[in-house]
Amino acid sequence: MSPQQKVDPNVTIALDHHSRKVLPIKGRKNVLITSALPYVNNIPHLGNIIGCVLSADVYARFCRLRGYNTLFVCGTDEYGTATETKALQENLTCQQICDKNLRLVDIDFDVFGRTSTPAQTEITQAIYHKLDQNGKTVHQTVTQLYCETHSSFLADRFVTGTCPSCGYDDARGDQCDGCGKLLNATELIKPKCHLDKATPVIRDSRHIFLDLTDAQPVLEEWVNKSSVEGKWSQNSINITKAWLKEGLKPRCITRDLKWGVQVPKEEFKDKVFYVWFDAPIGYLSITAAYTNEWEKWWKNPDNVKLYQFMGKDNVPFHTVLFPSSLIGTNEKYTLLHHLSTTDYLQYEGDKFSKSRGVGVFGNNVAESKIPVDVWRYYLLSIRPESADSDFGWTPFINANNGELLANLGNFVNRVMKFVGAKYESTVPDYDVSGEAEQKLIANVNAILAQYIDNNVMEISSLGNGYLQDNKIDNNLFLNHRERCNTVVSVALNLATSANICRQLNLPTRKITDTWNCSDIKSGHVLGKVDYLFTRIDEKRAEELRGKYSGAAQNATTSAAAKPSKKPAAKATAAIVELENAIKEAGEVVRKLKTEKVTGDALQNALAELVAKKEALTAEVAKLVGAASPAASPAKKAPASPAPVAKPAKERSCSSKPELQLLLM
Repeated sequence: MSPQQKVDPNVTIALDHHSRKVLPIKGRKNVLITSALPYVNNIPHLGNIIGCVLSADVYARFCRLRGYNTLFVCGTDEYGTATETKALQENLTCQQICDKNLRLVDIDFDVFGRTSTPAQTEITQAIYHKLDQNGKTVHQTVTQLYCETHSSFLADRFVTGTCPSCGYDDARGDQCDGCGKLLNATELIKPKCHLDKATPVIRDSRHIFLDLTDAQPVLEEWVNKSSVEGKWSQNSINITKAWLKEGLKPRCITRDLKWGVQVPKEEFKDKVFYVWFDAPIGYLSITAAYTNEWEKWWKNPDNVKLYQFMGKDNVPFHTVLFPSSLIGTNEKYTLLHHLSTTDYLQYEGDKFSKSRGVGVFGNNVAESKIPVDVWRYYLLSIRPESADSDFGWTPFINANNGELLANLGNFVNRVMKFVGAKYESTVPDYDVSGEAEQKLIANVNAILAQYIDNNVMEISSLGNGYLQDNKIDNNLFLNHRERCNTVVSVALNLATSANICRQLNLPTRKITDTWNCSDIKSGHVLGKVDYLFTRIDEKRAEELRGKYSGAAQNATTSAAAKPSKKPAAKATAAIVELENAIKEAGEVVRKLKTEKVTGDALQNALAELVAKKEALTAEVAKLVGAASPAASPAKKAPASPAPVAKPAKERSCSSKPELQLLLM
């Protein structure tokens, strides 16, 4: 710290976690944080990012700034059918697929690894050996579909066919999107391999199962204790207890694949461990690649608290299957303390789809030229904590202009520019004993006392109100200098995120239990003042909406020739009308399913929805046909039917702990 930097040393912190090996320290609060491993057979979209890595990153930053001894672990989930199939499609190795597709949004990991390592093999096989020795595994024969074209057993998600229940002709091997019924792949009528469209045959294969039948009492006891002590999110508790209510059964832990951790048993040497079994073990192996003292984190439940972040679809793997595996070894592992999960993030009422070009993906964030902090703030403000939420371009831009720029940015820039112009960027002498200052201190400390339920925007709002009440202007400076000294100094003390600290020419500030309004001492010289945020033109909403709606991609991949403007305008109006009709029909279907209505009512609603989709497909085909030269009809490519849109959840920048760490 230079002689000019005058600040209370008790409120600063050196973030040195990248310059040392972070290990548990006896007597300190040791926090181990994981986010669900990004499944890198494709580029993660905004829903993937907010569901795990961004939420975990914000909590890790919070813990570091509170002075907790923190390790944040993540990496790529590289094994499994989806990755192997994607590699076959692109004629790449699985590892090349993983390297090619990873995109993240300014996440400050302590360690980011991968599951395709020797450590992953060693630890996974060791856990399996313990389970096997303890009688926790059984062998069973499984009837599966086998593709003779590429000589592989097919995972359920890579089989499509006709649903035996409702007749929907594009049902997957695990579930029908038409009626919602759960299926086994062997139940499908006219099944097809999703990869090469070949007709698979039925074959038997012997597999290893984790026997959970005796594990339920122990697991239930652990869930009841951990979910209360660790304050699990409500959807985590609901999903876990639904599994327990149904009763635990043996679960298959092997697959007939080549890409994965090999099973260390002669009878099963040509198989690998099923990804749900070995992927959570990736947290351990990635830590082991970081330090050979990894067991100090993962076999130290008395001194380490484990916090995990993920989307709700990953919950049972982390609250039932993974802990059952660890408990079954009879070794003293660090088990889950707190679980934070999210529901799904939609994109402007639609599902994210890389194939259809719908939605924003990790690589698109950089392409937008919009600062990462704006993305982080907005995603956290709409985080789908207890219900699905919706990303929208208009509220996204409004969040930047009306909240970040007008609230936080205005507060910081206004006071720092004033000090630069009137005080030669030097903090004057000041006194915080006045009524207005004591009121501000009390209000800020009331927020800090409930930190977990509030956010940085409330604090900056207090700062803006303080400046407004005290009318910071030339009159205050010229005629009430002592009062002006206090107002600007107090305001500077309130501005403490990382980017702001750089402008203040100060080290990083801790998040303390209380704030006394006098961390920065008189005589301190500020750094270069810059804008935290800039305005985004509201007109960009339509531009960005069009770019990521799928329309641009469909136009590129459709007919080579462009349609005339007049026919295109008429066709677009018809398409919009059909899209709206599909939304309404989709809502009817969803309502019936929610109310558990079956029979003719549901079938009629499904038929109506399918009819509307077919009409849309036909309308798009007419548009493409009008655009295509008559001499080259083979180049026609009908666009995909419009998806059924979900109603956008009203955006609410509700109080969330993550928002406080947005800019730190």
